[in-house]
Amino acid sequence: MNTQMDVLNEFTTRGGSVVLRHVLLGTTTTMRNAKNWLASVLTLVALTGPVVAAEKDIVDTAVGAGSFNTLVAAVKAAGLVDTLKGKGPFTVFAPTDEAFAKLPKGTVETLLKPENKQQLIDILKYHVVPANVKAADVVKLTSAPTVNGQRATVKVENGGVKVDNANVVKTDIECTNGTIHVIDSVILPASDTIPAVADKAGAFKTLLAAAKAAGLVDALSAPGPITVFAPTDEAFAKLPAGTVESLLKPENKQKLAEILKYHVVPGRVYSDDALKAKEAKTLQGSGIKISANDKGAFINDAKLLKTDINASNGVIHVIDSVILPPAAAKKAAAMPAQGAPVAAAPVYVHNGQYVSYAQPVRQIQQQPAGSSCQSRQGGYRMVRRGW
Repeated sequence: MNTQMDVLNEFTTRGGSVVLRHVLLGTTTTMRNAKNWLASVLTLVALTGPVVAAEKDIVDTAVGAGSFNTLVAAVKAAGLVDTLKGKGPFTVFAPTDEAFAKLPKGTVETLLKPENKQQLIDILKYHVVPANVKAADVVKLTSAPTVNGQRATVKVENGGVKVDNANVVKTDIECTNGTIHVIDSVILPASDTIPAVADKAGAFKTLLAAAKAAGLVDALSAPGPITVFAPTDEAFAKLPAGTVESLLKPENKQKLAEILKYHVVPGRVYSDDALKAKEAKTLQGSGIKISANDKGAFINDAKLLKTDINASNGVIHVIDSVILPPAAAKKAAAMPAQGAPVAAAPVYVHNGQYVSYAQPVRQIQQQPAGSSCQSRQGGYRMVRRGW
Protein backbone atom coordinates (compact mmCIF):
# COMPACT_ATOMS: atom_id res chain seq x y z
CA MET A 1 0.00 0.00 0.00
CA ASN A 2 1.23 3.46 -0.81
CA THR A 3 2.32 5.20 2.38
CA GLN A 4 1.03 8.53 1.04
CA MET A 5 4.14 10.22 2.43
CA ASP A 6 6.57 9.29 -0.33
CA VAL A 7 7.20 12.91 -1.21
CA LEU A 8 8.05 13.84 2.38
CA ASN A 9 10.08 10.84 3.52
CA GLU A 10 12.90 9.16 1.66
CA PHE A 11 14.43 6.05 3.16
CA THR A 12 18.05 5.35 2.28
CA THR A 13 20.81 3.27 3.83
CA ARG A 14 24.20 4.61 4.82
CA GLY A 15 26.69 2.31 6.46
CA GLY A 16 24.02 0.13 8.01
CA SER A 17 22.03 3.10 9.30
CA VAL A 18 18.50 3.92 8.33
CA VAL A 19 18.13 7.56 7.33
CA LEU A 20 14.80 9.32 7.44
CA ARG A 21 15.06 12.32 5.22
CA HIS A 22 12.40 14.91 5.89
CA VAL A 23 12.37 16.69 2.56
CA LEU A 24 9.51 18.93 3.59
CA LEU A 25 11.29 20.58 6.48
CA GLY A 26 14.77 20.19 5.07
CA THR A 27 16.10 18.15 8.01
CA THR A 28 17.66 14.69 8.29
CA THR A 29 17.33 12.39 11.27
CA THR A 30 19.57 9.34 11.48
CA MET A 31 18.56 6.24 13.41
CA ARG A 32 21.77 4.29 14.00
CA ASN A 33 19.96 1.01 13.71
CA ALA A 34 16.54 -0.29 12.89
CA LYS A 35 16.05 -2.40 16.01
CA ASN A 36 13.01 -0.47 17.23
CA TRP A 37 11.37 -0.67 13.83
CA LEU A 38 12.04 -4.39 13.50
CA ALA A 39 10.82 -4.96 17.05
CA SER A 40 7.58 -3.21 16.15
CA VAL A 41 7.12 -5.41 13.11
CA LEU A 42 7.74 -8.54 15.17
CA THR A 43 5.36 -7.30 17.86
CA LEU A 44 2.62 -6.76 15.30
CA VAL A 45 3.23 -10.22 13.85
CA ALA A 46 2.93 -11.68 17.35
CA LEU A 47 -0.30 -9.75 17.94
CA THR A 48 -1.75 -11.00 14.70
CA GLY A 49 -1.86 -14.67 15.61
CA PRO A 50 -2.73 -17.39 13.12
CA VAL A 51 -4.52 -16.36 9.96
CA VAL A 52 -8.12 -17.55 9.86
CA ALA A 53 -10.35 -17.24 6.81
CA ALA A 54 -12.89 -14.46 7.31
CA GLU A 55 -16.51 -15.54 7.67
CA LYS A 56 -18.19 -12.37 8.97
CA ASP A 57 -18.22 -8.69 8.09
CA ILE A 58 -16.78 -6.02 10.38
CA VAL A 59 -19.97 -5.41 12.37
CA ASP A 60 -20.78 -9.08 12.94
CA THR A 61 -17.17 -9.80 13.84
CA ALA A 62 -17.22 -7.01 16.44
CA VAL A 63 -20.52 -8.28 17.86
CA GLY A 64 -19.21 -11.84 18.09
CA ALA A 65 -15.97 -10.81 19.81
CA GLY A 66 -17.86 -9.65 22.90
CA SER A 67 -15.34 -6.93 23.75
CA PHE A 68 -16.72 -4.17 21.52
CA ASN A 69 -20.20 -3.72 22.98
CA THR A 70 -19.86 0.05 23.36
CA LEU A 71 -18.44 0.43 19.87
CA VAL A 72 -21.32 -1.59 18.41
CA ALA A 73 -23.86 0.49 20.34
CA ALA A 74 -22.22 3.67 19.03
CA VAL A 75 -22.25 2.38 15.44
CA LYS A 76 -25.96 1.65 15.75
CA ALA A 77 -26.72 5.07 17.28
CA ALA A 78 -24.78 6.76 14.49
CA GLY A 79 -26.62 4.84 11.80
CA LEU A 80 -23.42 3.36 10.40
CA VAL A 81 -24.27 -0.33 10.61
CA ASP A 82 -25.20 -0.69 6.94
CA THR A 83 -22.08 1.23 5.92
CA LEU A 84 -19.72 -1.02 7.88
CA LYS A 85 -21.53 -4.10 6.65
CA GLY A 86 -21.05 -2.88 3.09
CA LYS A 87 -18.57 -4.06 0.51
CA GLY A 88 -15.70 -1.83 1.66
CA PRO A 89 -12.93 -2.61 2.04
CA PHE A 90 -12.45 -0.87 5.38
CA THR A 91 -9.87 -0.92 8.12
CA VAL A 92 -11.29 -0.22 11.56
CA PHE A 93 -9.14 0.81 14.51
CA ALA A 94 -11.56 -0.58 17.07
CA PRO A 95 -11.55 0.70 20.69
CA THR A 96 -12.45 -1.94 23.26
CA ASP A 97 -15.09 -1.46 25.93
CA GLU A 98 -12.22 -0.64 28.32
CA ALA A 99 -11.05 2.05 25.90
CA PHE A 100 -14.44 3.75 25.98
CA ALA A 101 -14.50 3.43 29.77
CA LYS A 102 -11.35 5.60 29.90
CA LEU A 103 -13.27 8.59 28.55
CA PRO A 104 -14.50 11.17 31.09
CA LYS A 105 -17.60 10.08 32.98
CA GLY A 106 -20.79 10.69 31.02
CA THR A 107 -19.04 11.15 27.64
CA VAL A 108 -20.39 7.97 26.06
CA GLU A 109 -23.92 8.59 27.33
CA THR A 110 -23.81 12.12 25.91
CA LEU A 111 -22.53 10.98 22.52
CA LEU A 112 -25.28 8.37 22.24
CA LYS A 113 -28.01 11.01 22.51
CA PRO A 114 -29.84 11.73 19.20
CA GLU A 115 -28.92 15.42 19.30
CA ASN A 116 -25.22 14.49 19.25
CA LYS A 117 -25.49 12.06 16.35
CA GLN A 118 -23.29 14.08 13.96
CA GLN A 119 -20.53 14.42 16.53
CA LEU A 120 -20.67 10.67 17.13
CA ILE A 121 -20.53 10.00 13.39
CA ASP A 122 -17.46 12.22 13.04
CA ILE A 123 -15.68 10.36 15.84
CA LEU A 124 -16.52 6.89 14.54
CA LYS A 125 -15.51 7.76 10.98
CA TYR A 126 -12.14 8.87 12.36
CA HIS A 127 -11.55 5.23 13.34
CA VAL A 128 -12.14 3.97 9.81
CA VAL A 129 -9.71 3.94 6.87
CA PRO A 130 -11.27 3.42 3.41
CA ALA A 131 -8.86 0.62 2.46
CA ASN A 132 -7.72 -2.77 3.71
CA VAL A 133 -4.53 -1.96 5.65
CA LYS A 134 -2.71 -4.91 7.17
CA ALA A 135 -0.28 -4.74 10.09
CA ALA A 136 2.71 -5.02 7.77
CA ASP A 137 1.51 -1.87 6.01
CA VAL A 138 0.63 0.03 9.19
CA VAL A 139 4.26 0.08 10.36
CA LYS A 140 5.25 1.84 7.14
CA LEU A 141 2.82 4.70 7.64
CA THR A 142 3.24 8.06 9.31
CA SER A 143 -0.44 8.89 8.93
CA ALA A 144 -3.65 7.24 7.84
CA PRO A 145 -6.42 8.97 5.86
CA THR A 146 -9.76 8.32 7.55
CA VAL A 147 -13.35 8.35 6.30
CA ASN A 148 -13.79 11.43 8.50
CA GLY A 149 -11.53 13.34 6.10
CA GLN A 150 -8.82 14.00 8.65
CA ARG A 151 -5.65 11.98 8.95
CA ALA A 152 -4.72 10.02 12.06
CA THR A 153 -1.06 10.02 13.04
CA VAL A 154 0.72 6.66 13.01
CA LYS A 155 3.94 6.17 15.00
CA VAL A 156 6.24 3.22 15.46
CA GLU A 157 7.91 3.55 18.85
CA ASN A 158 9.10 1.50 21.82
CA GLY A 159 8.47 -1.74 20.01
CA GLY A 160 4.84 -0.96 19.27
CA VAL A 161 2.53 1.08 17.09
CA LYS A 162 0.41 4.05 18.11
CA VAL A 163 -2.49 5.60 16.24
CA ASP A 164 -2.64 9.12 17.59
CA ASN A 165 -2.39 8.41 21.34
CA ALA A 166 -3.86 4.89 21.22
CA ASN A 167 -1.76 1.72 21.33
CA VAL A 168 -2.49 -1.03 18.84
CA VAL A 169 -2.97 -4.13 21.00
CA LYS A 170 -4.12 -6.67 18.43
CA THR A 171 -3.98 -6.67 14.65
CA ASP A 172 -5.25 -8.26 11.47
CA ILE A 173 -8.62 -9.57 12.60
CA GLU A 174 -9.86 -10.67 9.19
CA CYS A 175 -13.37 -9.76 8.04
CA THR A 176 -15.13 -10.33 4.76
CA ASN A 177 -15.09 -6.61 4.03
CA GLY A 178 -11.84 -5.53 5.64
CA THR A 179 -9.67 -5.72 8.73
CA ILE A 180 -9.95 -4.80 12.40
CA HIS A 181 -7.00 -3.61 14.48
CA VAL A 182 -7.76 -3.30 18.20
CA ILE A 183 -6.71 -0.13 20.06
CA ASP A 184 -6.71 0.68 23.78
CA SER A 185 -8.09 4.23 23.60
CA VAL A 186 -10.72 6.14 21.67
CA ILE A 187 -9.06 8.52 19.17
CA LEU A 188 -10.67 11.88 18.58
CA PRO A 189 -10.60 14.04 15.45
CA ALA A 190 -10.02 17.78 15.61
CA SER A 191 -13.29 19.45 16.59
CA ASP A 192 -12.25 23.12 16.31
CA THR A 193 -12.66 25.14 13.14
CA ILE A 194 -9.67 26.72 11.42
CA PRO A 195 -10.07 30.12 13.16
CA ALA A 196 -10.42 28.38 16.54
CA VAL A 197 -7.30 26.27 15.95
CA ALA A 198 -5.37 29.38 14.89
CA ASP A 199 -6.60 31.30 17.93
CA LYS A 200 -5.52 28.56 20.35
CA ALA A 201 -2.09 28.38 18.69
CA GLY A 202 -1.42 31.99 19.70
CA ALA A 203 0.87 32.69 16.73
CA PHE A 204 -1.72 34.00 14.26
CA LYS A 205 -3.12 37.13 15.92
CA THR A 206 -2.47 39.32 12.88
CA LEU A 207 -3.99 36.78 10.50
CA LEU A 208 -7.13 36.53 12.63
CA ALA A 209 -7.38 40.31 12.91
CA ALA A 210 -7.06 40.53 9.13
CA ALA A 211 -9.73 37.83 8.60
CA LYS A 212 -12.07 39.74 10.88
CA ALA A 213 -11.42 43.05 9.11
CA ALA A 214 -11.99 41.39 5.73
CA GLY A 215 -15.24 39.78 6.90
CA LEU A 216 -13.92 36.27 6.26
CA VAL A 217 -14.19 34.66 9.71
CA ASP A 218 -17.54 33.02 8.92
CA ALA A 219 -16.19 31.71 5.62
CA LEU A 220 -13.14 30.24 7.36
CA SER A 221 -15.44 28.63 9.94
CA ALA A 222 -17.83 27.08 7.41
CA PRO A 223 -17.90 23.28 6.89
CA GLY A 224 -15.57 23.48 3.91
CA PRO A 225 -13.29 21.70 3.76
CA ILE A 226 -10.55 24.21 2.94
CA THR A 227 -6.78 24.41 3.22
CA VAL A 228 -5.16 27.52 4.67
CA PHE A 229 -1.52 28.51 4.21
CA ALA A 230 -1.28 30.57 7.37
CA PRO A 231 1.36 33.30 7.80
CA THR A 232 2.54 33.72 11.38
CA ASP A 233 2.63 37.03 13.21
CA GLU A 234 6.35 37.15 12.38
CA ALA A 235 5.50 36.73 8.70
CA PHE A 236 3.24 39.78 8.77
CA ALA A 237 5.90 41.68 10.72
CA LYS A 238 8.30 41.20 7.77
CA LEU A 239 6.12 43.44 5.60
CA PRO A 240 7.20 47.09 5.25
CA ALA A 241 6.26 49.34 8.14
CA GLY A 242 2.63 50.39 7.98
CA THR A 243 1.51 47.73 5.50
CA VAL A 244 -0.72 45.81 7.89
CA GLU A 245 -2.21 48.98 9.37
CA SER A 246 -3.05 50.23 5.89
CA LEU A 247 -4.66 46.97 4.81
CA LEU A 248 -6.79 46.86 7.95
CA LYS A 249 -8.45 50.16 7.08
CA PRO A 250 -12.11 49.83 5.96
CA GLU A 251 -11.36 51.41 2.57
CA ASN A 252 -8.88 48.62 1.83
CA LYS A 253 -11.22 45.77 2.84
CA GLN A 254 -11.47 44.34 -0.69
CA LYS A 255 -7.69 44.36 -1.19
CA LEU A 256 -7.23 42.63 2.15
CA ALA A 257 -9.84 40.01 1.29
CA GLU A 258 -8.11 39.26 -2.02
CA ILE A 259 -4.77 38.76 -0.29
CA LEU A 260 -6.26 36.47 2.37
CA LYS A 261 -8.21 34.41 -0.17
CA TYR A 262 -4.91 33.87 -1.99
CA HIS A 263 -3.82 31.89 1.08
CA VAL A 264 -6.81 29.52 0.87
CA VAL A 265 -7.29 26.46 -1.36
CA PRO A 266 -10.59 24.56 -1.59
CA GLY A 267 -10.52 21.01 -0.22
CA ARG A 268 -8.49 19.32 2.50
CA VAL A 269 -5.03 19.23 0.88
CA TYR A 270 -2.32 17.56 2.95
CA SER A 271 1.34 18.39 2.40
CA ASP A 272 2.32 15.30 0.44
CA ASP A 273 -0.59 15.73 -1.95
CA ALA A 274 0.23 19.43 -2.31
CA LEU A 275 3.83 18.67 -3.22
CA LYS A 276 2.75 16.08 -5.75
CA ALA A 277 0.32 18.56 -7.34
CA LYS A 278 3.03 21.29 -7.57
CA GLU A 279 0.35 23.95 -7.96
CA ALA A 280 -3.12 24.81 -6.73
CA LYS A 281 -5.86 27.28 -7.52
CA THR A 282 -6.81 29.54 -4.62
CA LEU A 283 -10.17 30.99 -3.60
CA GLN A 284 -8.87 34.32 -4.89
CA GLY A 285 -8.82 32.78 -8.36
CA SER A 286 -5.09 32.83 -9.02
CA GLY A 287 -2.75 29.89 -8.69
CA ILE A 288 0.11 29.22 -6.29
CA LYS A 289 3.26 27.21 -6.95
CA ILE A 290 4.29 24.44 -4.56
CA SER A 291 7.87 23.20 -4.60
CA ALA A 292 10.51 21.49 -2.50
CA ASN A 293 14.30 21.41 -2.48
CA ASP A 294 17.09 20.67 -0.02
CA LYS A 295 16.18 23.85 1.90
CA GLY A 296 12.58 22.86 2.50
CA ALA A 297 9.16 23.18 0.88
CA PHE A 298 7.72 26.43 -0.42
CA ILE A 299 4.44 28.04 -1.38
CA ASN A 300 5.61 30.53 -4.00
CA ASP A 301 8.56 32.01 -2.07
CA ALA A 302 7.14 31.40 1.41
CA LYS A 303 8.70 28.53 3.34
CA LEU A 304 6.52 25.94 4.99
CA LEU A 305 7.30 25.85 8.71
CA LYS A 306 4.74 23.32 9.90
CA THR A 307 2.24 21.21 8.00
CA ASP A 308 -0.89 19.11 8.27
CA ILE A 309 -2.51 20.74 11.30
CA ASN A 310 -6.01 19.24 11.41
CA ALA A 311 -9.15 21.30 11.93
CA SER A 312 -12.74 20.15 11.79
CA ASN A 313 -13.27 21.97 8.50
CA GLY A 314 -9.87 21.62 6.86
CA VAL A 315 -6.14 21.68 7.35
CA ILE A 316 -3.59 24.39 8.15
CA HIS A 317 -0.03 24.71 6.84
CA VAL A 318 2.13 27.38 8.48
CA ILE A 319 4.27 29.65 6.27
CA ASP A 320 6.96 32.20 7.10
CA SER A 321 5.89 34.97 4.70
CA VAL A 322 2.74 36.61 3.41
CA ILE A 323 2.17 35.64 -0.23
CA LEU A 324 0.66 38.13 -2.65
CA PRO A 325 -1.69 37.43 -5.56
CA PRO A 326 -0.69 38.67 -9.02
CA ALA A 327 -3.11 41.58 -8.80
CA ALA A 328 -1.52 42.79 -5.57
CA ALA A 329 1.90 42.20 -7.09
CA LYS A 330 1.11 44.95 -9.59
CA LYS A 331 -0.31 47.47 -7.20
CA ALA A 332 -0.80 47.49 -3.43
CA ALA A 333 -2.24 49.92 -0.94
CA ALA A 334 -0.34 53.16 -0.31
CA MET A 335 2.27 52.78 2.39
CA PRO A 336 3.86 55.37 4.71
CA ALA A 337 7.41 56.16 3.70
CA GLN A 338 10.62 55.96 5.65
CA GLY A 339 12.04 59.23 4.34
CA ALA A 340 10.82 62.35 2.56
CA PRO A 341 10.21 63.28 -0.19
CA VAL A 342 9.73 59.59 -1.06
CA ALA A 343 7.08 59.60 1.68
CA ALA A 344 4.66 61.23 -0.70
CA ALA A 345 5.11 58.54 -3.32
CA PRO A 346 2.62 55.67 -3.62
CA VAL A 347 3.92 52.19 -2.89
CA TYR A 348 3.51 49.30 -5.28
CA VAL A 349 4.70 45.73 -5.50
CA HIS A 350 7.13 44.60 -8.18
CA ASN A 351 8.22 40.97 -8.52
CA GLY A 352 6.77 40.26 -5.10
CA GLN A 353 8.69 43.07 -3.39
CA TYR A 354 7.30 46.36 -2.06
CA VAL A 355 8.73 49.30 -4.01
CA SER A 356 7.93 52.99 -4.38
CA TYR A 357 7.55 55.03 -7.53
CA ALA A 358 9.56 57.98 -6.27
CA GLN A 359 9.81 61.49 -7.62
CA PRO A 360 12.13 62.32 -10.55
CA VAL A 361 15.82 61.58 -10.36
CA ARG A 362 16.83 64.92 -8.86
CA GLN A 363 14.58 64.26 -5.85
CA ILE A 364 15.77 60.68 -5.49
CA GLN A 365 19.29 61.98 -5.13
CA GLN A 366 18.16 63.77 -1.99
CA GLN A 367 17.05 60.52 -0.33
CA PRO A 368 18.87 58.91 2.62
CA ALA A 369 21.54 56.34 1.92
CA GLY A 370 20.07 52.90 1.55
CA SER A 371 17.43 53.78 -1.04
CA SER A 372 18.05 51.65 -4.12
CA CYS A 373 17.15 52.65 -7.66
CA GLN A 374 16.12 49.52 -9.51
CA SER A 375 14.82 50.59 -12.93
CA ARG A 376 13.31 53.48 -14.88
CA GLN A 377 9.69 53.72 -15.99
CA GLY A 378 8.46 56.86 -17.76
CA GLY A 379 11.09 59.13 -16.23
CA TYR A 380 10.60 57.77 -12.72
CA ARG A 381 12.68 55.32 -10.79
CA MET A 382 11.49 52.44 -8.65
CA VAL A 383 13.01 52.42 -5.19
CA ARG A 384 12.97 49.21 -3.13
CA ARG A 385 11.85 50.02 0.37
CA GLY A 386 13.02 48.76 3.73
CA TRP A 387 16.70 48.21 2.91
